Amino acid sequence: MNKKLVIIIIIQAFVVTFLLGILFGMSIQKKRDNKADGNNKQSENAINDEDESDSSDNVDTDENESSDSSDDSEKDSTKDSDSDDKKGSSSGSDVYVERDVDYGAMDVPEPTTDDWLYTDGSKILDKDGNEVWLTGINWFGYNTGTNTFDGLWASDLNQSIQEIANHGFNVIRVPMSAQLINQWSHGEYPDANFNQATNDYLVGMDSLQIFDYVIGQCRANGLKLIIDIHSAETNASGHMVNLWYTDSVSVEDYYSALSWMADRYKNDDTIIAYDLKNEPHGKPYEGDGAAKWDNSKDANNWKYVAEQAAARVFEKNPNVLVLVEGIEIYPMDIKKNGDFSSTDEKDYYFNWWGGNLRGVKDNPVDLGKYQNKLVYSPHDYGPTVYAQPWFEGDYDFDSLMEDCWHDNWFYIKEENIAPLLIGEWGGFMTEPNITWMTYMRQLIKENHLNHTFWCFNANSGDTGGMVLDDFTTWDEEKYEFVKEVLWNDGEKFIGLDHEIPLGINGISLGEYYK
Repeated sequence: MNKKLVIIIIIQAFVVTFLLGILFGMSIQKKRDNKADGNNKQSENAINDEDESDSSDNVDTDENESSDSSDDSEKDSTKDSDSDDKKGSSSGSDVYVERDVDYGAMDVPEPTTDDWLYTDGSKILDKDGNEVWLTGINWFGYNTGTNTFDGLWASDLNQSIQEIANHGFNVIRVPMSAQLINQWSHGEYPDANFNQATNDYLVGMDSLQIFDYVIGQCRANGLKLIIDIHSAETNASGHMVNLWYTDSVSVEDYYSALSWMADRYKNDDTIIAYDLKNEPHGKPYEGDGAAKWDNSKDANNWKYVAEQAAARVFEKNPNVLVLVEGIEIYPMDIKKNGDFSSTDEKDYYFNWWGGNLRGVKDNPVDLGKYQNKLVYSPHDYGPTVYAQPWFEGDYDFDSLMEDCWHDNWFYIKEENIAPLLIGEWGGFMTEPNITWMTYMRQLIKENHLNHTFWCFNANSGDTGGMVLDDFTTWDEEKYEFVKEVLWNDGEKFIGLDHEIPLGINGISLGEYYK
């Protein structure tokens, strides 16, 4: 071989080897950087996800553009108020949500009694007088015949509870039937419907034991519970019944269910409140079969019944909050129709079931010495649930306030009468719902209204859920939307337990106010 050719080949081999060495070193360094910066990379992905969600929230209407601009100014004003008001929080989208979790049963702490809440005007306070913000979610099933949370036929209970806490919801509103509670009180335990392979640790437990297990796991994750008497009878359509009693569940049965629950869990502040009855309602033509609100002691007077029900709760546990929802109709002229005797719809103001609290102005709920335990809890929905008159035309935030929110219930907050907790709001992330939902989020955020979003369940037909059909995969677009109104300090979500942090992405109330 030519000597010069050999030299050229050797030089080329050396160059190739040198370049390969550089590339190999760069590859190792890149792997090290990826491993070291894994959390940063996940954070970037989360930010990208939020950007995509924000763009999908924009609706091609003048009303939404004005809402977006008010949201921006709202963020600035919130930042300014943080220095003056500890309750103020940064945008929920600022909080990074860790999702790399090893699920399993948590060690359950002993129950405590130092997390009870109180009210002062329109605020909800802890034992030390610090203002708190209840920002939660609904999860039904104990009212439907499942006799536990719906979805456990597919999902893991421990994982679901941890995911709710890890995503920053600090309270779960739990719809239940009075019938199921009374069965428990009588030693009857209807079977709970769950996947015994996925939830093998529940096998052998009756439905009440599973509920107690839920309470323990919620406590371990820093979650609080609101018990909601969603229906008298156990039935997926039980909420359609106007009143709090039926032919098979009497008024006394209804009272007894609340009393038994309050007594059983009186030494455990995991349950912080009782929503006395979901969505009392009824139309003028239904007469005595419709819920009304006046100063009588009539069987269908929700205001009077709510006072009696609250008294039963406080007799067993004077520490919990009670939530009182509105009704459906209210007379336009109290002097002429204060007893709801007219059957003409033109004589009434209408609102969502549970959403009409106009009666508070004329006949406020009187809880006597427990008045500082009262929270009013309206429900509000968008046009995909029902095309209410206030959704006609080019409605916006101001028109919703004027046509619906203010006179039906927001005045309670404005006049410092009592706190509000929007017990149900939510829906699909599509039009025509998203415009309304954006305005409702704005209202909640600007006023720090307490709320429980409807709902975690995938099987809510007219709203959809926070999780998809497998009850495990989160709807990230919807979550990013609601995350804006979850209580946080800009870095961590804030729980309602003074000692136990809210999931792996939150802190305790004691840590926040230290």
